[in-house]
Amino acid sequence: MRFQANRDVFSEAVSFAVKLLPQRTTLPILSGVLIEATATGLILSSFDYEVSAQTEIIAEVEETGKILVSGRLLAEIASRLPNAPVRFSTENSRIKVSCGSASFTLLSMPVEEYPSIPQVSTQSGLVPAEEFAAAVAQVAVAASRDDVTPVITGVQLEITENSLSLVATDRYRVAVREIDWDHGSNTTEGTITALVPARTLQEVGKTFGHSGTISVSITNNDDRELIAFTANKKTVTSLLIKGNFPPVRRLFPETVDNYAVMNTAELIEATRRVQLVLEREAALRFTFAADGVTLEAVGSEQAQASETIDAILSGTETIVSLKPQFLLDGLSAVHSEFVRISFTKTENPNKPGPVLITSQTSREQAGADSYKYLLQPNLLLR
Repeated sequence: MRFQANRDVFSEAVSFAVKLLPQRTTLPILSGVLIEATATGLILSSFDYEVSAQTEIIAEVEETGKILVSGRLLAEIASRLPNAPVRFSTENSRIKVSCGSASFTLLSMPVEEYPSIPQVSTQSGLVPAEEFAAAVAQVAVAASRDDVTPVITGVQLEITENSLSLVATDRYRVAVREIDWDHGSNTTEGTITALVPARTLQEVGKTFGHSGTISVSITNNDDRELIAFTANKKTVTSLLIKGNFPPVRRLFPETVDNYAVMNTAELIEATRRVQLVLEREAALRFTFAADGVTLEAVGSEQAQASETIDAILSGTETIVSLKPQFLLDGLSAVHSEFVRISFTKTENPNKPGPVLITSQTSREQAGADSYKYLLQPNLLLR
């Protein structure tokens, strides 16, 4: 095999291919990147039986063929090459990489032992890339990082005729966002669900966020349920997580009469300041009253803190204790100047229910987007 490619284009393609590979794998061959030189260019692929990435780039191919080479090593080399065309050539089990005056010789891996890359079937629908990326960033932060319960380490995609909802929870909070879905010529009966690993979805959002539109395909082949995302000659596939996602949507109230509205940036800054004296995992106390919201942190005997910021309260005075980082995650995902924090009820009048965080266009007008973030108080001290 022999080819020449633009350094920046090649480096970006290798970086994309290795991004989703695990840091450690029991099968060394799965740490490789498969490079196929065709008459029209290069196809770079990676696959670890759960996630695959594939991209096509233009190259001057003198001799077609396939090679498999250590992905992370090649990515590091490609990112540091001088500003000149990259040349590849193979001889037996050796791969020679040259660029300007730099030259590397790498050992190839056995291509015949590499698994087949999953093939994408027909398109299920299209989503606007920027909206999808924003929705993933808002919702995925609420997914669990505890592998003991795999079903909540994913983001649940729920597809109806014209909308795609993203839902995530780690038991302490729930995040939901809805965006437009273009089903094309496909007819959608009922709701289609796909539980996608949050880490994979976050990488898809970052990679494809400026691609215009993203094609989404959901397939079920040989008991392997797959989802594929494609844009700009790049494709990522992922196995879906098996299991039943908890019915968290029913936790959201239809209406809430008791709420406070405040400036989002002011609340974020105040929370960051006051939490400085807290011990790890401790909660901040928030008192929402007619004259504003007061944040209080009692750390060690040597350090306490409090701060009051402006707020408009509708309803009765409310006191809740919230884990500051979980609150900041929700506030950072509210893309509006103001934020509404609503206080839900429980059967016990002395125990506050979850707080609901939503966007607010102005002090008086609710936000136009569908983002909702439900956060449990009090339980977070356990």
